[in-house]
Parts: sequence; C-alpha cells; structure tokens
Amino acid sequence: MNTAENHIADIQAYMKTLGHQARAAAQVMSRSTTAQKNAALLAIAESVNESRHDLLLANQQDLEAGRIQGLEAALMDRLELNQTRIDTMIEGLRQVAALPDPVGEVSDLKYRPSGIQVGRMRVPLGVIGIIYESRPNVTAEAASLCLKSGNATILRGGSEALRSNQAIAACISAGLRQAGLDHHAVQVLDRTDREAVGALITMQEYVDVIVPRGGKGLIERISREARVPVIKHLDGNCHVYVDDDADIDKALRVAVNAKTQRYGTCCTMESLLVAEAMAEEFLPLVAEKYRQHHVEMRGCERCRAIVAEAIPATEQDWETEYLAPIVSIKVVSGLEAAIAHINTYSSRHTDAIMTNNYQRAQRFLREVDSSSVMINASTRFADGFEYGLGAEIGISTDKLHARGPVGLEGLTSQKYIVLGDGHTRQ
Repeated sequence: MNTAENHIADIQAYMKTLGHQARAAAQVMSRSTTAQKNAALLAIAESVNESRHDLLLANQQDLEAGRIQGLEAALMDRLELNQTRIDTMIEGLRQVAALPDPVGEVSDLKYRPSGIQVGRMRVPLGVIGIIYESRPNVTAEAASLCLKSGNATILRGGSEALRSNQAIAACISAGLRQAGLDHHAVQVLDRTDREAVGALITMQEYVDVIVPRGGKGLIERISREARVPVIKHLDGNCHVYVDDDADIDKALRVAVNAKTQRYGTCCTMESLLVAEAMAEEFLPLVAEKYRQHHVEMRGCERCRAIVAEAIPATEQDWETEYLAPIVSIKVVSGLEAAIAHINTYSSRHTDAIMTNNYQRAQRFLREVDSSSVMINASTRFADGFEYGLGAEIGISTDKLHARGPVGLEGLTSQKYIVLGDGHTRQ
C-alpha cells in the first residue's frame, strides 16, 4: 500500500477500536446505578476544578494557533476558555448530577382486557457519536449528558480545539476511573482527520446516533453522508418580533440582549422585525443601543427611512446566520406579516414575540414553526442550561425523536414492557 492507503487503513483501525470499546462500555453504562453515574459526574467536576491551570494553558495554545491561522472572531470567541466558562462547565456537571435519572422510568402502565399490563420504559440509546467545532466546553457538556443517560460516547472536536479537548478528556477519564466506571464510556478522538469523521458516521455496528454541532457546512456533510441516524440543526437564524402592543422598554432590553449578549451562538437573534405602528418610536431607540455596541444594521427600505445609517438589506440577509455584530431589521405591517416572514426565513431554531396582547402571543406560539417559541423573552435563553436540562447535547430542529435543546430525555428512547403472570393469548 502507498502512504495514503496506509494512513486511511490506520484511521479505520483506530476508529474500529474506539467503536468496539464504546460498544462494550455502553453495556456497562446501561446497567450502572444512578449513584455511580452521579459519583462520576461529581468526580469529573472536581477534576476540572483542580486542572484549571492545565486547561487554560492548553486553551492558550489553541488560541495562539487560531490567531496564526486567522480564525474569525466568532470562532475565536467559541474557542476561548476562561475562569467563568470553566465555572460554568463545573456547574453544568454538578447540575446534571442533581437531575433525575430518566433511565428505567416506567410510564403509561395500564391493564389490558387480557390481564397483562403494558407500559413503556426509558432506556439509553447506546453509543452516541458527537462531532463539534470550536467550543471545548462541549466536551464536558456532551460527556455529562451521555453518562447520566446511561450512554457511551465518542467525541470528535475540531482541530482548532484539539489541545483543550484533550485536557478536558483527561479530567473525564480521571473522574470515571475514580467512580469505578469504564473510562472508555467517553472517548475523545486524539486526531482530527476528515477520514475519522467519515468512519464515525458510517459505523452502524458500533454507533447508534450522531449529533453534529458546528457550522452549516459540517452539518450538511454529516446529514448527506451518515449511515447512522442524525440529530441536528443546520443554523440558528433567530428572530425577535416587536408587536405594536409591546412594552417599549421591555422590547428594547430584549432586542439588545438577544443580539449583543453573545454574538457567536446559535440562539443569538439575527433579524429584528418591528410592527410599522411601532417603527417611528422604537427604531431610533434600538439603533442607538446598537451603535453603542458597534452592531452593523442592515434594513429594509422603511427601516432605512428612519435609521439613515442602516445599509440596504438583501434577500440573503433575511436568510443569514451572521454569528457577528450584524443585525437585519425589517418593518412589517403586523403579526401576520411577521409570522409569514419567520416561517419563510427562519431556521426553525428560536423565535420570540414582544407583546402585551394575549391573543397575539398565543397565535404566535401556535403558528411559528420553530423548536423554541418565546413570549417577552430573549432568544438567548434557548439552551439546555437555561431550560433546566443541566446542559445540552445540541439543539434539534428536526421533528422526530427530539426537538429543541436535547438533554437527558432526548438521549434516551422508550421500549414497550409487558407484565404478566403466565398469561397466554386466546
């Protein structure tokens, strides 16, 4: 074999080994107790806390490499670890440990006329492959949810975060060993070859589901090439609609927070819709706030008549997830036009309405076809931590199995159970 063939063969052998180890670990995890899983999560949290220096050193090396490569500001923001983000990582691990264990939960148990009882039991999915970019804290979040839900996982982070991910992986391995669980329950790839991803998403004998977290290009590739079921969302083109019956001060706070609290997340607002009856009063106020945050405004013709510095918005702007200090603004005739715009251009991730009108709020909830729909709240709340899930494995905009932030329950399935006492079918 030539060098390229040898390389591919090596990758395939490496991935097969990881798959075999993960499948064996999944069997162990499926019968582990809640106490064992919680002990592992708390041990991992303690290991992360004790390894702050190592984590920050590894992350600084990744950040320096990213600067040399010229990574975009949004990617650099996602890549960075600091004390606050490490604190959040630790809190997430502890919060997942405190959550109820869904595994083994029996629901809908009912007697049938034959005398048997039929119900459903919640069970782990098995082995979960997770492919993500930039954010190293995903390593801890994904591991925590997979462990608590009784699954094994294979994690493949981006090349830009390789050192950070390996440092976090060392903490996870230490915590699993301390709790007496198979350390192969969480395996983080030590290489970022494209061929490794290709192997992971086609290993049907070892992997039960794939969760991609990253840019649209990555997720499109996974969706196209995977032979394993995929839980995904392509992008986060999120909206806030300011109704003509909104509280202007609340609307202003939400429109600013949804856009500027963090630019590089999938639940950041990208398009602001304003009812025409509110435009003259509201747009100058929000434009001043965006100026203070150095947010570039791209507006429709009616918006630009009020906010002179807004540059013309194109059709592409309404479809774009910027992940940057840019916002598109459109003046709409009212609720019906806002809903139509959102259902046309939204990525079905998160959309919000600001209004004091109960009927309009309820109509918005019913008719906006997104995985999270909000009334009088910032789209930035759309993540697992804020929803009380402890953390999230990702946000699904699919309509089957899991939708919205995917926490513990989304990483399990249900099987029917039948209880009898020698019953036979007549």
